[in-house]
Amino acid sequence: MMVSKSLINQTKARKDVEIHLPDGRVYSGPRGTQVGVFLKAIPNLSETPIMGAIVNGEIRELTYPVNMDAKVQPLSMGDPDGARIYRRSLTFLLEAAFEDLYPDALLAVDHSVASGGFFCQVTGRPQLSREELSQLENHMREIVEADLPFQRFQVPLEEAIEYFRQKGQLVKVKLLHYRKKKHLVLYQLGTHRDYHHGYMVATSGEIKWFDLVFVGDGFVIRYPRRHRPTELLPLPDSTRLLATFRQYGSWLERLGIGSVGALNDAIYTNRISEIILVSEALQAQQIAEIASEIVDQRDEKKIILIAGPSSSGKTTFSKRLAIQLLAHGISPFPLELDNYFVDREKTPLDENGQYDYESIAALNTASLGKDLNGLIRGKEVRLPWFNFKTGKSELGDVVKLEKDQLIILEGIHGLNPQLIPDISSEHTFRIYVSCLTQLNLDSQNRISTTDTRLIRRIVRDSRERGYSAQQTISQWESVRRGEKRNIFPYQEHADEMFNSALVYELAALKPMAEPLLRQVPFGTSEFIEAKRLLTLLEWFLPVDTSYIPNNSILKEFIGGSILKDFKIWKSTSD
Repeated sequence: MMVSKSLINQTKARKDVEIHLPDGRVYSGPRGTQVGVFLKAIPNLSETPIMGAIVNGEIRELTYPVNMDAKVQPLSMGDPDGARIYRRSLTFLLEAAFEDLYPDALLAVDHSVASGGFFCQVTGRPQLSREELSQLENHMREIVEADLPFQRFQVPLEEAIEYFRQKGQLVKVKLLHYRKKKHLVLYQLGTHRDYHHGYMVATSGEIKWFDLVFVGDGFVIRYPRRHRPTELLPLPDSTRLLATFRQYGSWLERLGIGSVGALNDAIYTNRISEIILVSEALQAQQIAEIASEIVDQRDEKKIILIAGPSSSGKTTFSKRLAIQLLAHGISPFPLELDNYFVDREKTPLDENGQYDYESIAALNTASLGKDLNGLIRGKEVRLPWFNFKTGKSELGDVVKLEKDQLIILEGIHGLNPQLIPDISSEHTFRIYVSCLTQLNLDSQNRISTTDTRLIRRIVRDSRERGYSAQQTISQWESVRRGEKRNIFPYQEHADEMFNSALVYELAALKPMAEPLLRQVPFGTSEFIEAKRLLTLLEWFLPVDTSYIPNNSILKEFIGGSILKDFKIWKSTSD
């Protein structure tokens, strides 16, 4: 449509601005009004508490002033970014209350726990007593009741470094030493001031759902999960998972890499080859120990079940475990769970009416159990073969196990008791594999294990499948839903847990991931996630991948793995 030049006139800015909501509603208010004020004035906006907003394609805090007409999408505690804002603000609240009560001690927020929570430890003083932990929680609630503002301000980088140096927080000083930007955003709550990697709520009064619980040699601060954002779920027994994190923490101490700043020091001073070699040796040692444990129980254990979430390195782990078993004179037999899919028309549907291939009901568990029973009893068994083109199960190879041969079965349902209910647990050895990152930016800014896995997957999907980062990110939420339903509830059923995280991996992935993330188009929902991951990777110095051994789990994602075509397959034809 052509518009006459005579209709274009210079004018003064309106006193009001409009915000346009995703449902088509439009509201106006004075220019400069905070987006949170706009959203609070809108009836029936959300049943879930709102933590922030996307304004013209960028995440903004509720204190952000709207100075021009804008598209506004509220972020609630049910959204990934809204949940992050709440949890980050809760951590900051915990820090502030802890500093008020114990100014000479240090609080470390180490890692997440199942059902919603962060495991925390205290150094510089004895472990908190139950009475002290109760006092800490009560003080947090006092701050919530006071409804104090989260004040945000930007300072020159050198000023921030000096501030943390005077406070004796040398881990933060080391981290900031490698920062490229010449400024830093700090937050203040009461008298407590700190840097946090991401956005905050407007006031402490918005942090209503939490509690503190003793666990192990520390405590857990619990928060709601996204699907039930205003209640705390029961804290399950996570003894094995906690022990795995603690083991990785001891590895980091052995390496002298307690934070990203220390890792950057090692990279900058050319010590990274040593860090890589020792990191890989520690993983190799654990794989060898798991193999020895299996060998010691080979008279009872006939089936090795391996499970874990996406991009955990299960494939490489399985092959390295097989090699260790071969070194003990045991030839493992890999059974492919994908061949036990039911015919496509029998596949269950998800809530969107799409085939749910991640449901255990998508597998013919009866046939699987029958075949496994036959194999471990020394019988010849004709295996199925699933034709992915036709969506039909067909006849596959006839196989028979050799004497003392073990079956390796890898898949997302490996720890689910419903997978092979008729086979005694005495005959199975269950292994949970996950990338349980415990290297954090500093004592209060943790790195999510999920973020590490997503970055791994972005790099691998681009190299192997030709996917863009946008495509991988768009699928990630669906992948995560499947993990929460089918994997995480059963992780404590494992006989052993293998942590596939490598202390140096984000520094190695950085040069490959950054160009992919920068190609995600602005204005898409995936752009927000890409920007967040880019901001995380900014903290790392890059690592030359030529230092990485060719059997490393990381090679499964960056390419060049010597194990890519490694297979063990013995069968007898019908």
